[in-house]
Amino acid sequence: MAKKVGVLGSGIVGRTLAEGFLKHGYDVMLGTRDPARGEVPAWVAEHSASNPGAKAGTFRETAIFGEIVVLAVKGSVVEEVLTQAGPDHLTGKIVVDTTNPLTDAAPVNGILQLSTGPNESLGEKVQMLLPNTHVVKAFNSVGAGLMINPKFEQGTPTMFLCGNNPEAKSTVSGICVQFGWEPYDCGDVAASRALEPLCMLWCLPGFLHNEWHHAFKMLTK
Repeated sequence: MAKKVGVLGSGIVGRTLAEGFLKHGYDVMLGTRDPARGEVPAWVAEHSASNPGAKAGTFRETAIFGEIVVLAVKGSVVEEVLTQAGPDHLTGKIVVDTTNPLTDAAPVNGILQLSTGPNESLGEKVQMLLPNTHVVKAFNSVGAGLMINPKFEQGTPTMFLCGNNPEAKSTVSGICVQFGWEPYDCGDVAASRALEPLCMLWCLPGFLHNEWHHAFKMLTK
């Protein structure tokens, strides 16, 4: 199994997932526009002290480094980041797409707005931008604070995922299990049209009632 992970994005989601991979024995490069600025040097100093597998690089360096690459940036900058990373550096690799097409508008009655229409998705756009890459949409339907080995009295939560390549989805499903989730395969990447609005639903209790400790679970008979 691939053990080198590049994370494109140094925000809270990117750092959280990077820490999750470090926790489970992967070597991780945190990708950002300028690795010498912002919170990234402190992050590397903190984590490399106990884990020599923690490092940072540019988006291009991170794309080259990762055997698996995680896309964890704002939906509005996805195309720019992938251009900087270089699609050729992602050829044949798995890209775990955690992004959501959220606008910058404030929520209205707790409801966020998406920039996409009902019959399109950011996941499909990422796959279009990376035609030679195995894109798997996952980790987009829960907040960063619960992404790594969450605990719920009701049991293991469900991580919905989708993508066009069965082997890539199997690999990402294994990561979901490592991270404390029960994976649920929703089909090809077009299912991102259904998965991305789950972010809006997940955020709704937070904006309405300041309740952020929850996740989805698929129940079957």
